[in-house]
Amino acid sequence: MLRKKLGELLIERGMITEEQLSEALQHQARTGRRLGTVLTELGYVSEDEMVDVVSDRLGIPRVTLNAMVIDPQVIQRLSVETARRYTLIPIFAIGNTLTLAMADPLNIIAIDEIKYQTGCDIKRAIASETEIRDAIEEYYSVADSLQEIVSTHSAQEAAAVDAVAASDSVDEADSPIIKLVNLIINKAIRDRASDVHIEPDEKSVRIRYRVSGVMREEASPPKSMQNEVISRIKIAANLDVSEKRLPQDGRFLINTESGPVDLRISTLPTIHGEKIVIRILDRRNLFLTLRQLGLEESLEQVWLDLINKPEGLILLSGPTSSGKTSTLYTSLQQINSVEKNIVTVEDPVEYSLPLINQVQINEKAGLNFPSTLRSILRQNPDVIMIGEIRDRETAQMAVRSALTGHLVFSTIHTNDAPSAITRLLDMGIEDYLVATALKGVLAQRLVRQNCPACTEEYLPSPAVLSRANLPPDIAATITFKRGAGCNQCKMTGFQNQVGIFELIRITPTISEMMLSGVSLGRIREQALQSGYQPLFDAGLDKVRSGTICLEELLKETSNIEDIPAVASADPVRFANADTPV
Repeated sequence: MLRKKLGELLIERGMITEEQLSEALQHQARTGRRLGTVLTELGYVSEDEMVDVVSDRLGIPRVTLNAMVIDPQVIQRLSVETARRYTLIPIFAIGNTLTLAMADPLNIIAIDEIKYQTGCDIKRAIASETEIRDAIEEYYSVADSLQEIVSTHSAQEAAAVDAVAASDSVDEADSPIIKLVNLIINKAIRDRASDVHIEPDEKSVRIRYRVSGVMREEASPPKSMQNEVISRIKIAANLDVSEKRLPQDGRFLINTESGPVDLRISTLPTIHGEKIVIRILDRRNLFLTLRQLGLEESLEQVWLDLINKPEGLILLSGPTSSGKTSTLYTSLQQINSVEKNIVTVEDPVEYSLPLINQVQINEKAGLNFPSTLRSILRQNPDVIMIGEIRDRETAQMAVRSALTGHLVFSTIHTNDAPSAITRLLDMGIEDYLVATALKGVLAQRLVRQNCPACTEEYLPSPAVLSRANLPPDIAATITFKRGAGCNQCKMTGFQNQVGIFELIRITPTISEMMLSGVSLGRIREQALQSGYQPLFDAGLDKVRSGTICLEELLKETSNIEDIPAVASADPVRFANADTPV
């Protein structure tokens, strides 16, 4: 009766027609699902609209879980199994009264069961099913789900013994090991982890995620499940399960609610068993813009000018895990079109890019960077991307390709952009070739961003200000901010990462200096006059805007020699730079 009244109310409000209600009721009769859920799935009303109508109809208050911070002690009053079974979550506890956010506040069975389990009086609130499911995943840890899986695994091991004795089979689809691996991977994707580390110890298995560049330990399965977990991952990645003495590499793809995610698998034999690292390659990163990566508007315009040149060598510099590949792929996407033949040679290929021919290095088969580049040059390319310049031969091929009418992108490991120039010279490339081929170098770092939900003002210690070479008069003009820690950032104070960049263009003056064999210090001074802003100064702009904190900037730029005194707080911009080659 209540459901019929809900339908009539929706018709009265002009939200659905009688024909749509009739169709929804037929679906409901076939599926046994709630009318509101059916109407939402059919697309006749949105989830938010349905929640508002039900709230008005029943006189039950609506809550928005995304805007709430729920006390962990309140969450612990109810098991994750019950929360998932009835699609609800506890949000308040005052005295002996527990308030539940429910997708179906008329579920008397759920209310009676929770009242019996907790011994509390129950108050009801209503929230959307999507919000409740997201809140369950956020507030209930892997440990809760893991305990359920381990218990099921123990029970199924006993059942498997009985099944073998009865010559019966056990359904693999319901395997706790598969569920456990899926749980570990899905949790990592939701937490935006870049890597998952499964590390065997003598008496345990450790699970760690790398989130925003920092390792974080998660709940771990018992040691007895170690071999099965590792075997499951190796099978999914088409690796040799029987080979446990040598490292192996593989990859596989999983589909998530937000789209497909590539997983790159690396195994390593250790004294306590095989360690596995899963690199998570989220394809959503392919659709980021240069601004979203962290390039400021002025720097973006100069970079776009460089990458749209018809020929020349463009380098990206930075340590491992500094985001070079993401910047490289985003830049290629900027210039990608059917009019251009773009070929890449990578080790390994991380993302599959449309319209781009990507080659995977295979050293065992003799397919290395130099040999592949020689073949690529016979493929009539317009743009060539080389994953990394590792040796003299690869550097020579890159420079030669840039001098013969191709636009060449590559990465190189140096501390800053000017150092990339001397690195090429140290590799044995003649100075006149470098001066002619090289058009620009972009150096970068990844820095953890302040959590926007808990950002607060603070004053760094005198020691930190001294390390940053910030005089008191300049420090006084900056409003320093950092994350205090909250449930949204899991009390870390940080959420996601952003790039800081420095770009040096090879102007005619710098080219002449390279030919004259002047020192790196002189080249850096000239670059500053031509609009070059060092990494630390670029990062300080983000400190001023409140995006990052000073301590994080220092941590990521501490390997850069001579952090400059911030006399360049208003540096000469590119508008006044020398005319590029």
